[in-house]
Amino acid sequence: MIEKLSKKRYSTNLFDVTQDIIGALPLKLVEQWLSSDQTYDDALKLLESHQVQGYSVSSDSVGLTKLCQQKGLLEILAMINQPKKIVYGYGKAIAGESVGIWAADNTQMFYPDAIDAATLVSTLLTIQDEISKSCQIKIGMGAHYGNFYQISGGLYGVEADAIEEIAENHTNGGEILISQAICDRLPANHNFILEQRHDLPSYLTAEVGNIYRVLDGERLEQLQPVDQRYPIPYSEDFYADLLAYETRLADQDFANYLTHKYMQQKVVVLIESKSEAEDIHEIAMFNQLSFSALMKDIGLKLIDFQREAEIKVISSLGIYAFDEVATAISFAKIFRQELAKQDVTCRIGIDQGEVLIFKLAIGTKDIAGMPVNIASKMAQDKGEFGKLYLSAALKDVADMSGFKEIKYTISGVEITAYEG
Repeated sequence: MIEKLSKKRYSTNLFDVTQDIIGALPLKLVEQWLSSDQTYDDALKLLESHQVQGYSVSSDSVGLTKLCQQKGLLEILAMINQPKKIVYGYGKAIAGESVGIWAADNTQMFYPDAIDAATLVSTLLTIQDEISKSCQIKIGMGAHYGNFYQISGGLYGVEADAIEEIAENHTNGGEILISQAICDRLPANHNFILEQRHDLPSYLTAEVGNIYRVLDGERLEQLQPVDQRYPIPYSEDFYADLLAYETRLADQDFANYLTHKYMQQKVVVLIESKSEAEDIHEIAMFNQLSFSALMKDIGLKLIDFQREAEIKVISSLGIYAFDEVATAISFAKIFRQELAKQDVTCRIGIDQGEVLIFKLAIGTKDIAGMPVNIASKMAQDKGEFGKLYLSAALKDVADMSGFKEIKYTISGVEITAYEG
C-alpha cells in the first residue's frame, strides 16, 4: 500500500472554486476526501448523498476501428451521430436520462428504479430495430440494475464499471446483454427469449451476476422518441454542419469544406495512470479520483511551462495535443517522471494527424480523430505500464533511440508501434 494521498501533494490553487469546472472530475469532492481520514466510513459518508438505484445501460459501436481506416473523421462522426440520437430519443421517452457527454461512439443512460424491467428490455429491442433499419453503424448494449453513485454527471461504482466494460468489450453489433438483476425483475410470464453468456470474464460476472443475451421479445411499437438532442459535445455551428453532412455523405465538396473548416494537425499524447494501491471499491474510487486530480495538477504545471494545451483529464486518463513532435515526447517523458515521484505508474501513447478539437458546454474541451484511437490502441490495449509508445507516423520525425519496434493486430487492424 502506498502512502496515503494528502493535499500537500497538490498545487495550492488546484481546488479553487474558479478551477472546479472540469466536468466528470469533482474537485470539491476530492478535496473533502483528501481532508478526511480516508477510511471506508469516510467514503460512505461522502457518497451517501450521491447514491442512486436503477438501471445503467451502456452501448458501444462495433467495427469502428476498421471503419476509421476507410472513411474520414467527419463522416465517422456523422455516422455515429445516428445511433446516438436513437438511443437517447427512445430512452428519454421512458424517463431515461443521459450520463456524461457523448463525445465518442459510446453512450450511457440511467433509468430510475420505477421503470418496469420488461419496459426497459422492450425499449432496448426497439432501439436496436431502429438502428438496424436506419443506421450504417451497429452497436452492442449492456444493461444492469443496481446501486450506483451519480457524481458530476457521471455514474460511478463497481457495478456501473462492470456493465460498461461488458458493453464496450464483449458485445457484438445488434446485441443486447442484460444482467441477472434485470432478469429477476422481469415478470414470470415474460415473453423474452434469453440465452446465458458463459464466455465473459469471471471478474465481471462476479460484480453483476450472470449475463443473458436477449434474442427476441416484445417491442414497443407505439413508442416514439421524444427528443433526439443527446448531450452533444460540439458547438452549435459544428453540430448544425454535422447534421447537414449526415444527409449528404456522398458530397465530397462539402466534406472538403468541413475538413478545411474544422480539422487540425496535432500530436496527441494519451496518458493512462495506475496506482499500485488496492482497496475496497469505494476507497479505490476516491483514490482514483484523487490520482486524476494529481494528473490534472501535473499536466497544468507542465502545460503552463510549455504553452501547450490540455484536452481533458477523466478517471485515469489524460489527453493532450501539441503542435510539435519533440515537445509532445518531452512532455510525456517528464509527465511519466513526475507521476513516478508520486508512486504512480503510467503508460503513454503518442500519434500525430488530423483531429477535431471542440469545446464542451461546461467550459472544457474534447477531441476526436484517428491519432486518439491509435494512441489508445498502443497504450491502453497493448501497452505495459511504465512504457511510452510512439506510432509509425512518428518514425521519421522523432528521435527513436531507445525505442524498439513491435507489431500486433487489434480489431483486425495491424499496428506498428515503438516502445521505450
